Amino acid sequence: MPKTESVWDYPRPPAVEPSDERITVVLGGRTIVDTTDSVRVLETSHPPVYYVPRSAVADGVLSTADGASSCEYKGRAKYLTLSAGGRTAAGAAWYYPTPNPGFEALRDRIAIYPGRMDEVRVAGEVVTPQEGDFYGGWITSRVTGPFKGAPGTLGW
Repeated sequence: MPKTESVWDYPRPPAVEPSDERITVVLGGRTIVDTTDSVRVLETSHPPVYYVPRSAVADGVLSTADGASSCEYKGRAKYLTLSAGGRTAAGAAWYYPTPNPGFEALRDRIAIYPGRMDEVRVAGEVVTPQEGDFYGGWITSRVTGPFKGAPGTLGW
């Protein structure tokens, strides 16, 4: 079992580290991601966000969604809708088409909001979504908080 990490020990600007933990994502009762190729973005006060290769997402699941956002570190993000098993999750994933320098490892990878899926697992453990409607952190027993995202934490 991996050792426990405090999100308060994560750096700012964020770090990107490879992970070989098995990531599974279920939507509409269908496994749409099953991979051991991911990277984790680790940023002070945030649970890790896992990015999986776009190619690891089942065929026909992804489509373009409205909206964009910007991260001072990673660059300009675009959003994706995921559809599977009769269920559609609009804007439930994001990616950086042209990541900023230092974040090139995110190219051709997507991050998924775990709270908008049926189930997300890391190394067999069910993920608890980060609170709030903007951040997409993946909380497991490996990480400790408190975490940014709950009411009153925006200024952290």
